[in-house]
Amino acid sequence: MIKLVLAGLWVCIITAGTSYGVAYWKENGTLLPKDEYLDGLQYQKTRALSIPMVESGAVQGYIVARFVYTVEARTMHQLTVPPEPFVVDEAFRRIYADDKLDFRKLARYDLSVLTAGIKQRVNERMQADIVQDVLVEDFNYVSKEEFQQKP
Repeated sequence: MIKLVLAGLWVCIITAGTSYGVAYWKENGTLLPKDEYLDGLQYQKTRALSIPMVESGAVQGYIVARFVYTVEARTMHQLTVPPEPFVVDEAFRRIYADDKLDFRKLARYDLSVLTAGIKQRVNERMQADIVQDVLVEDFNYVSKEEFQQKP
């Protein structure tokens, strides 16, 4: 009889402890201290951009690009405005307005100049050193005919 009472008491203690742990986790989001959780860099992907390439007054095709930018996790959680719209806007502006870009020969395009310019301009617009690095995930040219074809 005593073993049964002790087993019941043990189950009650385990259940109460588990309930407390789950409630604490749901309230705070993690069992780790928040300072440890927020250390390091976060990688954020932009949406795919379709930038029209205009030549002789007509759209010849589109540059399809996607970028990844890094931001310190602590800084990212403190921002009131996310940097993604600024990164997308700067990438679009730089690619669309670049006279040196020969969309038929993308292999010769200097992507390091593009990404460094995006990073610098985004940080200027946000008035702080927010974006640590900009990486190219995808950068392709698709002709107008290929773009209009549906799979």
